Amino acid sequence: MTSDTTHTTFGAHSTTGDVLTGIDLTGKTAVVTGGYSGLGLATTLALAQAGARVVVPALRPDVAQRALADTAGVEIEADQFDLADLTSVRAFTERFLSSHPALDILIASAGVMACAETRVGPGWEAQFAINHLGHYALANLLWPALTAAGTARVVAVASGRDPAWRIRWDDVQFERGYDKWEAYTQSKLANVLFARHLDLLGRPHGVRAFSVNPGWIRTPLQRHLAVEEMVTAGWIDAYGNSAPGLFKTVEQGAATQVWAATSPRLDANGGDYCVDCRRTDASPTDDSAAARLWALSADLTGLDLID
Repeated sequence: MTSDTTHTTFGAHSTTGDVLTGIDLTGKTAVVTGGYSGLGLATTLALAQAGARVVVPALRPDVAQRALADTAGVEIEADQFDLADLTSVRAFTERFLSSHPALDILIASAGVMACAETRVGPGWEAQFAINHLGHYALANLLWPALTAAGTARVVAVASGRDPAWRIRWDDVQFERGYDKWEAYTQSKLANVLFARHLDLLGRPHGVRAFSVNPGWIRTPLQRHLAVEEMVTAGWIDAYGNSAPGLFKTVEQGAATQVWAATSPRLDANGGDYCVDCRRTDASPTDDSAAARLWALSADLTGLDLID
């Protein structure tokens, strides 16, 4: 793998505090999905402590408010939101747009991993719906605020990437044989392709997009995995202890998405897949697949508001 190191002095062990050193986000507005747990919470706190006003769309606003209760002196608000329900996504964006004229940062951090087969909305496979389609709809509906910012960033939190990953174009909803890991990797590839095409569409409007691999971090994302499965995979031992050297802290894991959302060194870039606070050309993104996924997402959601 070759990596672009010309745009960063940071790496795998950098934290959110490191990448925000010297950056003042006062007057900026950010939306962080999943911003009250795991990487999302670390991201919310980092952006808010740097001066940003952060809105956290939350499936469970009461839980979000408790998680964010000890954040005196920063601007954070939680609001009702369900990525699996487009009616809920639309209602959230209507409330947001009525009180926030511009959106500088949108971080698509919420997600689900390796869950049992679940159907949401009009029968959509849950991982594809929550990890990708809900965020696709959110970006479309927030487009007026993103363009109003003048220079906005959208960051899609993906995962480690394998060239073997694919979109199951003939059965994107896994109606013919569900596999939780194939469904997960499809949704994470969708995050990468989404950011790629969004950046292409957004450049003329000052909106740049990135996808990121946060690395290995123990968070509630693993809630659908049995302990035995994680032991077998070598992630933890039989006592629940993490494998030495495998996992980052949440502040290290969130660093790449915070860096991609705020670094002035990225002003002339976009569409990239980022790892350890670096742009990388590993497994180059297929632009035709990105355009195809965008068209499919528009057809499924009935939303194609970005031109």
